[in-house]
Amino acid sequence: MRISAAQRAENENRIRAVMDRLLRGEIPPGGKCDIKTLASESAVDRTAFYGTRPYPHLRVEFEHRLQTLQQAGEIPDPREATIARLKTETTKLKERLSHSEQTIDELTDFRTQALARLATQHEEIVHLRAVAAGTETVTHLPNSRTVVIGSCS
Repeated sequence: MRISAAQRAENENRIRAVMDRLLRGEIPPGGKCDIKTLASESAVDRTAFYGTRPYPHLRVEFEHRLQTLQQAGEIPDPREATIARLKTETTKLKERLSHSEQTIDELTDFRTQALARLATQHEEIVHLRAVAAGTETVTHLPNSRTVVIGSCS
């Protein structure tokens, strides 16, 4: 079915109005910032945006404007913005988890080495006490300390 020039102009105006709303972030419930939602909100068949149909130039314009906004760091679709934010947050959390696991591994190794050193030192102390107890050449010092006060000349 052919449409008149007036109908085509009216459809284009309606499509551009919906395009502006979508790119401002006014996404209808259950919709996205995409051609499917643009077509349904404009009451135009989606196939009209492809091939030799009447509105492929509007699809190209919409995609270009959407890409420009995304490159500027603006995401008009709140769902897409949430997805992007959650992906970034997930990446950061994975990095923190990896760092924490590395720290835990390092601390576990340190603990193992410290316990091994303490065990070795304890064995050395026990061995030295046994050696000291078995020899008579060790002189035990008295427990009380004698203080000598001298005179200075």
